Amino acid sequence: MTAAYCFNPAFQSPQGSPIRELFKYTQQPGMISFAGGYPAPALFDADALARSAAAVLAQSPAACLQYGATEGTAVLAQALRQLTRERIGGTGEVADLIVTTGSQQGFELLLRVMLSPGDGVVIERPCYPAAIQALRLAGADLLEVPGDEAGMDTDALERLLIAGARPRLLYVVPTFANPTGATLSLARRRHLLALAVRYQFLVIEDDPYGQLRFHGEVQPPLLQVAQEIPGAADWLVYLSSLSKVVAPGLRIGWMCGAPEILRRAVIAKQTGDLCTAPWMQMAAARYLADGCLEAHLPAIIATYRERCEIMLDALRLAFGDALSLFAPEGGMFIWASWNDGTDATALLHEAVGQNVMYVPGAAFYAQDADPARLRLSFANAQPQEIIEGVARLQQAHRQWRATPR
Repeated sequence: MTAAYCFNPAFQSPQGSPIRELFKYTQQPGMISFAGGYPAPALFDADALARSAAAVLAQSPAACLQYGATEGTAVLAQALRQLTRERIGGTGEVADLIVTTGSQQGFELLLRVMLSPGDGVVIERPCYPAAIQALRLAGADLLEVPGDEAGMDTDALERLLIAGARPRLLYVVPTFANPTGATLSLARRRHLLALAVRYQFLVIEDDPYGQLRFHGEVQPPLLQVAQEIPGAADWLVYLSSLSKVVAPGLRIGWMCGAPEILRRAVIAKQTGDLCTAPWMQMAAARYLADGCLEAHLPAIIATYRERCEIMLDALRLAFGDALSLFAPEGGMFIWASWNDGTDATALLHEAVGQNVMYVPGAAFYAQDADPARLRLSFANAQPQEIIEGVARLQQAHRQWRATPR
């Protein structure tokens, strides 16, 4: 007899991460994956990280190996304040900050602290799948606002608000969004924050990719723009992470926001992991203090710029007008759309058979997914792998198109 467990309603029939579900295929021998948004292991500054970890362990073994403060070790908090201050142009102070186990934990803490089942949350269409997954499990009413090459359409957001929507939260990746790679324009950043003040909803700015710019004009984080708009700082929480620019295995993220929000987030974190690993925090602090990130980041950017350009060129050569591409100014992703009736989800089976992977666009929509869309990551593939992987995708596409249905 099967046990009749009583699950939380949100976990009666939960949906796993659509990207994580693809992971099993990456173990297939010879697979070239354009799927996960993983940094390139060859770009991990492993030697400098090892030196940093060894140095802090030798200097303070008890502090590294004992439990730490839930809000983060003081030395890392100070290093992250300085890093954040540099991101906002060296203006203003960043006094209120807590360390999280990756920025994903910061997002989950905010949902626990701020959200009740049935509350409205605005997300961009399309949106980061893990955010959609977390919001669904929290019982949120998801309100999709379309985006374009300039990011979330804040005019469409304003129309939604005028029509009566009263969201509790808005989640956005304003710089090199996942999956589109789009960057929210400065005018829309100001408009978004003005709307947040007027309609009193909290904006969650997720900024994992902002330092990975290849081309174009740098846009200030919302955290900086909020200083220009009276009251906006009260309605903004900033999340970021070292995952994409140092190493995801560190699990180091951070959150900046109003003290009353952060205090509650710390209490919520106490019931989760108690604290982010102190050794990793202290190693990260030493790495930042020694200037290692500043020295290494140009190599990361140059590598991703080259890989992005190689992938764009290969896709254009292989598919021509059959595939529309959005060329990002930075980040880790290319967002594409088939113009010839190809269903990206159906094509994936054929692609896996050719030992190449991507993420179908359906993963990035809360409802009414566009079947033509797909996301490809260029970050974790060598140039020759990108060329070969696109050739395999071309073969898969030819076979899929030739199959009667």
